[in-house]
Amino acid sequence: MSDLRRRRPSMTESIVTTLETLEKKAESKLLLLWDDLPSWRRDNAFIHSGYRRIRASYFHSFQSLFYLHNESVNIWSHLLGAVAAILSSAYVYCVVRPRYDEATSSDVFVFSCFFGGAILCLGMSATFHALVDHSEAVAKWGNKLDYTGIVALIVGSYVPALYYGFFCNPALMSGYLYLICMLGIGCGTVSWVERFRTPKWRVYRASMFISLGLSGMIPVIHGVSIYGYARLDERMSISWIIAHGAMYIFGAVLYAVSRFPPGDESRWKSDDVVHRFVGRKGAPPVHSTSGAVRIRYFIFACS
Repeated sequence: MSDLRRRRPSMTESIVTTLETLEKKAESKLLLLWDDLPSWRRDNAFIHSGYRRIRASYFHSFQSLFYLHNESVNIWSHLLGAVAAILSSAYVYCVVRPRYDEATSSDVFVFSCFFGGAILCLGMSATFHALVDHSEAVAKWGNKLDYTGIVALIVGSYVPALYYGFFCNPALMSGYLYLICMLGIGCGTVSWVERFRTPKWRVYRASMFISLGLSGMIPVIHGVSIYGYARLDERMSISWIIAHGAMYIFGAVLYAVSRFPPGDESRWKSDDVVHRFVGRKGAPPVHSTSGAVRIRYFIFACS
């Protein structure tokens, strides 16, 4: 009987064991302050709290999608945006394309460039922000993917605009498509330079992406000089492209400055604001490109 009593845990021991288990679970989800971070995790000193623990576990990184921390909006804004881009591309290919009997494989290709760029950008960024708590090596790799995705989105957004804007001038179309692709490759290459991802290069990163976006104004100005604003607007929907560029530049400036009153960025960082603008950036190119297709096949013809 005494042996049986010794083997059976008391109620107190059971309570202690339960509390210890709960404590370990709570500790695994406790968020860190800026001062608790290793040097490689310190990117923005104005974000004081809400950091996930470093656990070198993809499973734990996945689990963090379902509790609140200072990357939550970053992750979900991009993840949902990527899903929306995938569904939109499926809608275009399955529903919209059959309406245009004269649409060619070239039309499919330019739409694919835009949707592919959007999916890559949003998907890569969601991956980076979800895994930034894994380890230094994974965070560095994900950060480079994030920047590469931004380049893919910018270049992919300009491909349909240039294609339809200069449809009647194949030489200019090819020249400007080559230019924007070469600039994109250059920016993408720089994005993989180790020094480029450090905090001191924040302003330079934003400046490079803004410059890549503004490079698209060169063919727009050239097109206006050839066709006039009204005709080019029919082909490229310039007003929507301007809205697209303004959203991107405003978001990039917020990212470069990235300064709100101390502590205000713990849950809603300036990066989150940038990502909401990135999500909205998808609407202008879709609208302008779909409008260009309609104009191309039903209104104007090359003379």
